[in-house]
Amino acid sequence: MAIDITSLQSEYKMLSEAGYGDSAIKYYLEKPYMGSLENADHVSENIGSCGDTMKVYIKLENDRIADTRYEIVGCAGAISSAMAMVDLVKGCSIDEALKINDGDVFKSLENVPEKKHHCIQLAVKTMHKALQEYKTGHFLNEPISIDCQKSCAQECCKKTE
Repeated sequence: MAIDITSLQSEYKMLSEAGYGDSAIKYYLEKPYMGSLENADHVSENIGSCGDTMKVYIKLENDRIADTRYEIVGCAGAISSAMAMVDLVKGCSIDEALKINDGDVFKSLENVPEKKHHCIQLAVKTMHKALQEYKTGHFLNEPISIDCQKSCAQECCKKTE
């Protein structure tokens, strides 16, 4: 399948003008970790306040995260945040991965529009939910509430002058 360069350039330009950083745009356009994982050790799902839905697949080897994939129905912010989260957790132990926070993902993305910061929280909380379920053996049937724009105190959500 041929890639329409003009279309990619146009999409890149629109995302850049909307406030997405180069790293976030690259994650969104390339979607390197989209899809499912056959024989995943754990699968979990979460729904954001905006309706974006993420399903995460985790594969562990020697007590470390060997591979992860997300299936996402959502916007550029959700997709780029999830892709960045995968790069941050790969190779980590569960406890190390649980320490990764919204600010870490925001730094990895370079920038996302303020109205999309809740997408970062969704990617982080979906991963944390899956890891907690795997670690404890208890499935959290209720989605984790994510309403970043009203309650977030993370550095990524603080307005910069």
